[in-house]
Amino acid sequence: MNYLEKLEKKKISKFLNKGYLISKIEDKDSLKYIKEKFLKIIRKTIKKRSFKNFNIIHQEVSVDNLNSFRLKIIQEINKDEKFRLAYFKVARKSLFSLVGNELMMQKNINLSIQFPDDKSSLLPIHSDVWSGDSPFEINLWVPLVDCFKTKSMYILEQKDYEYFKKRIQKEKIKSSSDIFSLVKNKINFLNVKFGEFVLFNQSLPHGNLVNKLDETRWSMNCRFKNLFTPYEDKRIGEFFTPITMRPMTEIGINYKDIF
Repeated sequence: MNYLEKLEKKKISKFLNKGYLISKIEDKDSLKYIKEKFLKIIRKTIKKRSFKNFNIIHQEVSVDNLNSFRLKIIQEINKDEKFRLAYFKVARKSLFSLVGNELMMQKNINLSIQFPDDKSSLLPIHSDVWSGDSPFEINLWVPLVDCFKTKSMYILEQKDYEYFKKRIQKEKIKSSSDIFSLVKNKINFLNVKFGEFVLFNQSLPHGNLVNKLDETRWSMNCRFKNLFTPYEDKRIGEFFTPITMRPMTEIGINYKDIF
């Protein structure tokens, strides 16, 4: 029997069909907090109190300083527990629908900043499970700007994944370039506006290309998984922390037989 509600079933169907779900932010106050936190850090870092347009940060920061700038922001947002809570709340209902209501959250939220025509910020095609992540994990991707075409990430949709598996077993793969050549005509660049999020199956091949638009891409990503699903290389305490453990789970974990 399936006791899921109609809205949940609709959301799940979309996710299973494509391998990802694009939806509106579920808590606007949380997104507002995230944006204001970023602006506060950026203004302090570049010493420009009037800065407000994420799309033109490449006019304020050089490519040579981009990585140190990005790492500074990552360090600051991950020191703020309220920021982590806000990040979770932007997609809380959808995470519960797709993953479950006893969740583990990655300890650190990641940030991508991709300048126009910058080749130093490329992420070649990959699947996270190829490098030690569990196939039970989902990735929550939240942009701070409108992302589309090469200003966004691409993914191989679920419907094309079977084609990919058959092809890759027959080909001699030596590099990520070889993998990309197999699927370059099937990848889909996600169209995600500021105020929306993506939950995607990180087992599916994905990545980015050189940003050919004249605006900078800003996007965060963080993995979530159900507490009771298998772990690979990245484990509780080292990579994940529990965020919605229920009381009976805690009671059961701490129970000791008295006989």
